[in-house]
Amino acid sequence: MKVGIDSIAFDIPKIYLPINTLAENRNIEADKLIKGLGLHKMSFLDLHQDVVTMASNAALKLIQQENLNPSEINRIYIGTESGVDSSKPVGSYVLSNLEQIFGTRSFKNCDVVDLTFACIGAVDALQNCLDFIRLNPTKKAIVIASDNAKYDLNSSGEYTQGAGSIAMLITADPKVLSFSNEVGVATEGVFDFFKPRRNFSKEEILQSENNPEWNGILENEINIYKEQPVFDGQYSNQCYINRITEAYEHFKIESKQIGKVYETWSAILMHLPYCFQGRRTFIEIFAKENPELLESQIGENSKEKLKVLAKSSEYLDLVKHYILPSEIASGQIGNIYTGSIFLGLLSTLCYHLKENSNLENKKFGFIAYGSGSKSKVFEAVVEENWKSVIKKNQLFETLEQAIAIDFSTYENLHKKELKQSVIAPKNEFYLDKIEKENPVLIGARYYSFQL
Repeated sequence: MKVGIDSIAFDIPKIYLPINTLAENRNIEADKLIKGLGLHKMSFLDLHQDVVTMASNAALKLIQQENLNPSEINRIYIGTESGVDSSKPVGSYVLSNLEQIFGTRSFKNCDVVDLTFACIGAVDALQNCLDFIRLNPTKKAIVIASDNAKYDLNSSGEYTQGAGSIAMLITADPKVLSFSNEVGVATEGVFDFFKPRRNFSKEEILQSENNPEWNGILENEINIYKEQPVFDGQYSNQCYINRITEAYEHFKIESKQIGKVYETWSAILMHLPYCFQGRRTFIEIFAKENPELLESQIGENSKEKLKVLAKSSEYLDLVKHYILPSEIASGQIGNIYTGSIFLGLLSTLCYHLKENSNLENKKFGFIAYGSGSKSKVFEAVVEENWKSVIKKNQLFETLEQAIAIDFSTYENLHKKELKQSVIAPKNEFYLDKIEKENPVLIGARYYSFQL
């Protein structure tokens, strides 16, 4: 029995910051970001948007696109590292938002949960739902990857920001992709990228030694959460390389394949924290699978030879045919954490739809990564009716309609100083208010739908 993605939809902010604008204001040579990293635009959340609105919009598009009845949807699993609450999951917000459209309690028998493991959480959600459908082939599940990749102003990660949501319908006998059972896994507990709770004493903040009550906090310690991560870029990149190479080798064992497995793939889909990350890191796997080719390169050591190999015709040809299609949307949107690998999938399928490629029964290879750290490698086969689904998405057309913002607007949005949305919400869910007065509802987030 085949199990996989039956349909796919997405939601991204309507505004973006041109990378040229960021480079100019940060005194960075633009070509280092554009030609060096493949970055062109950076999608950014408007005032009324968050991961809940994007996830809800993507789910609604998916349900309406496939004319689904809420009673058909047995679970909605969310992959995110941008949760808006430490207890209440994004999935519960999405469910209640959808009930605004489909009726009160219309999703009462739908299981919802969030899965968090940095940028691989949505892959975990996908595989959980694939197993669920294998056991319950008449049921349907929705997996949503929804994230806001936000970094500190003037940080080395600032130009890799982005936001977006991808929703996927998981069924038996899918129209788009069917996944194999085998999965390669590599895990190690590291601090390459994380979002800690930061603790400060009241004496530090309030300049008071007698521990006064402050906004309902009786403890002498105040916890602060930042959306922006603590990270070590070079170390994280090395962890990425270590995990994907380990997971790739484990996948070969699990799937009982020998030789160059990637040569059986027609597309290579990787987590893209920035557009060119895939092509810059897959070279490690390529080199291990082609030791003679690596050794024949000019250089005094393996590191120098690897750099030369990355510019070889053999490797550049692989990038052009198997990685580049996944980069197109990434360069126009930026990093969307858990959704990046699935944005790459959608970008690849939209590219091949435009090229009228014959992908039926071709294999796609997935190389996922999440900081902290974990990688998973697995395969999927493209189904015969993939074009009928992908032509509904209009991904590239939507990207062309996005509106550029100036640098001042960007900084005001980043610091949450803007008083009104850049573009008023239309045909979408939006954050209506956050409760600030009712003591038993402090912090409750309320959403509405604007026609």
